[in-house]
Amino acid sequence: MKKLVAYITTGYPSLDFTVEMALALADAGVDTLELGMPFSDPVADGPIIEKANLKALQNGFKLEHLFDASKKIAPHIDTLWMGYFNPFYHKGMEHFIDQAKQSGVNGFIIPDLPFEEAQPYQTMIKEANLSLIDFIAPTDSKARIEKIVTNAQKFIYLVAYAGITGSGKSEDLQPIITNIKEFTNTPIYVGFGVNEQTAKDKVKGVDGVIVGSAFVNILLDEQLTHGQKITKVAGLAKEIKEKINE
Repeated sequence: MKKLVAYITTGYPSLDFTVEMALALADAGVDTLELGMPFSDPVADGPIIEKANLKALQNGFKLEHLFDASKKIAPHIDTLWMGYFNPFYHKGMEHFIDQAKQSGVNGFIIPDLPFEEAQPYQTMIKEANLSLIDFIAPTDSKARIEKIVTNAQKFIYLVAYAGITGSGKSEDLQPIITNIKEFTNTPIYVGFGVNEQTAKDKVKGVDGVIVGSAFVNILLDEQLTHGQKITKVAGLAKEIKEKINE
């Protein structure tokens, strides 16, 4: 069974909504939830997720809100925190590890933390029985792939193209998938540009897909009520989960 990872922005449009949306995604068959930590300069994300980040911050998002929401979400679905390194650096990785353990969150995705700089934190995170997800990009050499994936945990985040999320570019990933599999049996999930149109193609040769912008775009639709947003996102999640397993 191919896996589906869903990203949503914590605190947008509200914290209660985030909890309700997360539980609906769990019911819709989502295997892992990325709870996004709103940040003012989300460098790996496209305009859709950036807009949701800024709106959440304008609504008064604080890290404590992430921790509180996670306690209600993590018991029901495998949960990871996706955020940029700045908050981890300022609050201290120990603080995030402690909060993750308290809430039942299983690890972190930090897209702007390079593999080499992540190593001291990787040790701390592993010792706490949590995971720090490693990224592979289409531009990585075979030698670098070997270095990154040899001790990868949980899954490898294969970036579908060089660029930002949601831009819908397309690259032939099969050569890099072959290279990754030469060095590890850790599951490979493809992210960036995955939606209901592309999911079936993106999942070829890998173990799952990561979907963010396609879901957040619905959350940004101010013509929809909160209930309609939840119904529509959950329906899209079911559709994508079915397509990747056809």
